[in-house]
Amino acid sequence: MLKMKKVFSKSNAVGFLALVVGVAMLAALSGCAPSMKSITEDGKYSPVETADGLVLGTENAATNTVSWKGIPYAKAPVGDLRWKKPQPLDKRAEPLKTEMFGKICPQYIDHDMNPATPQTIVGDEDCLTLNIWAPKGGAADLPVFFWIHGGGNSIQWPLLSRLDGGILADKGKMIVVTFNYRLGPMGFWNHPVLKTGNAEADSGNFALLDMMAALKWVQANIRNFGGNPGNVTIAGESAGGQNVFALLTSPMAKGLFSKAISQSGVVRHFSPEVGAAHVNSILVKMMVADQTAADEKAAAEKLKSLSAKEINAYMRSKSAAEFLSAYPEGPAAGMIRIPTCFIDGTVLPLDFYQAFQTGQYNKVPTLLGTNKEETKLFVRSLPLFDGWRKDGSLFKDPAKIEFYDLVNKYQSDGWKVMAVDYPARLLRDNPGQPFVYAYQFLWGAGGFKNNVMNPPLNFILGACHAMEIDFVFGTEKASLGAVVFNEKNKPGRVALSNAMMDYWSTFARTGNPNRQGSGLPKWSPWSNISVFPKTLLLDADLENAKISMSRSELTQEAVEAALKEEARYNELKPFWDGSPYRRH
Repeated sequence: MLKMKKVFSKSNAVGFLALVVGVAMLAALSGCAPSMKSITEDGKYSPVETADGLVLGTENAATNTVSWKGIPYAKAPVGDLRWKKPQPLDKRAEPLKTEMFGKICPQYIDHDMNPATPQTIVGDEDCLTLNIWAPKGGAADLPVFFWIHGGGNSIQWPLLSRLDGGILADKGKMIVVTFNYRLGPMGFWNHPVLKTGNAEADSGNFALLDMMAALKWVQANIRNFGGNPGNVTIAGESAGGQNVFALLTSPMAKGLFSKAISQSGVVRHFSPEVGAAHVNSILVKMMVADQTAADEKAAAEKLKSLSAKEINAYMRSKSAAEFLSAYPEGPAAGMIRIPTCFIDGTVLPLDFYQAFQTGQYNKVPTLLGTNKEETKLFVRSLPLFDGWRKDGSLFKDPAKIEFYDLVNKYQSDGWKVMAVDYPARLLRDNPGQPFVYAYQFLWGAGGFKNNVMNPPLNFILGACHAMEIDFVFGTEKASLGAVVFNEKNKPGRVALSNAMMDYWSTFARTGNPNRQGSGLPKWSPWSNISVFPKTLLLDADLENAKISMSRSELTQEAVEAALKEEARYNELKPFWDGSPYRRH
């Protein structure tokens, strides 16, 4: 029998039978369709017409916004639609109340954001929904901020239910959109038995196709919510930043957005052949788990003997949870290792760097950034450092403290080269490329010397991956703010957050993060000339934001040269050589 990890599915389906009955009675009495006033006579709902039917949103007094949550943007990718490109919705006959977030897509999840907590499998394949926040007042032609969540393309992190888009929508006077897209083996799954002759679906990049479907929905409907479909900024963090790179380089995404922001994005892509080998490895594990085969060797032989039709039927007979159970969940909030962003020739004709080098990408104003100590979020869980953390020696032994900082310094510098400095240089070399802006987020960096976080968090996390998310959205506990924010550091971090929301929303509005009269330091665009400005440094002490421009640029060659000069080079080299957080 299949040994399942703990599995449950939480439905966010909203029952509105009373609403429907009331509407029907009014229609029967009047002999005509119900008026909008009759639906919203209690003043609770904000109705908006979409191509798929009426949606009823709610007002949020705390953020001075109106929100619509859990709006479907494509048919549920279930049954025959699993591993197919997203399909347009049928028109709804009844109004849809949009008070609750939609169901999350199947994934591992740690509800307490605690690596020590056992992971569970949650979610539902019927998950293609989006959420909208708009400032109250009915303004039109507002810029649209389209957020692509991170989580390694295998989990939703931070959970959108914790990420209130209303604060940013109100502060930035723009429409904020967040959405779900297929994850893990439901979102990126490339295998010959799934080929249908449709080049888009055959790419295996189902998650990217979901993103384009959501953007097309925005193009068709966002004007009715006060947004300008001609002024859409795609923005994402981590895997969301990787997906921003994918949309920048996909010809299929042309015209769906006008600006792009990648926060701590990764440049990672795979061939269809790697995808097929990965699928086979997972099928072998599943066949052992369900006793189709005695062991992995027998399962591999069995798999070779099956026809394409039989393999397809076997995969479609399994639940999403059964697929996920074949993966060991990772210590980073349950993320699994899976190849993504297949260079298939249609959705992604070229890898990201090749597209930038040859000018074959969607040229829009672009904002790129990383955090000073990105890799601390992940390196802390490597066996060596995890053991030192547990016995306490990592916080007491000067040699171990130094080594932890050195490993993170070089891996985080490598991430900056991969995701910011190298692509920024490539982009700026292209004729017709609008300005590129780069940042580095430093709040919390410096180890035990940093006083904006309490020890040992200032050392073990610092300015790590995902630390900037709460600053961009103005939230307190959506991301790592739940762990490191306190009353002592509130004045400085709020000042920095307000500055970042100003920069981000101004960029979304105009393609230039500098707003006249903002009082903020000028953010100069990236220049490939050595003595010209490169990167905006974003930091704060306990009381004030500390923002300035830097002219320094990192290259892979310079980072590796500095590494070779380190006294502990032989100890550091294996970590560098095995690091996924650098340009390959």
